[in-house]
Amino acid sequence: MTAPLTDWDLELLTGGNYAALVTLYEDGAPHATVTWVDAADGHVLVNTAQGRRKDRNLRRDPRAAVTVIGEDFYRWASIQGTVADRVTGPEAEAHIDTLSRRYDGEPWTPVAGQVRVLYRIEPQRIIRYPHRR
Repeated sequence: MTAPLTDWDLELLTGGNYAALVTLYEDGAPHATVTWVDAADGHVLVNTAQGRRKDRNLRRDPRAAVTVIGEDFYRWASIQGTVADRVTGPEAEAHIDTLSRRYDGEPWTPVAGQVRVLYRIEPQRIIRYPHRR
């Protein structure tokens, strides 16, 4: 069942706040990394490079959790979901450029041989603090 993102969630996800992305290793152990985050069309967006651990984990097991924390550490949302789409090519590259400009204030610099991957995660459960509906 899909859990809709609220305006409050979107403000956190698109506001230049960092997030922790949790994926699962083969044995079910969690793997957490700090990452840039975004949202569009009801999905949480995460961009990575093909072959990185989070990419390998999500390709094998599409379950993920993303916790995004606002500037005030007592304002956060934890979103559990499943990968709905995995995109490479120009769309993923344009997305990482958008994120680079948002987080670093500079255009993204392509890395030779690197393939960017955009993951769209469909939210299924959202916990918000302070508690919001």
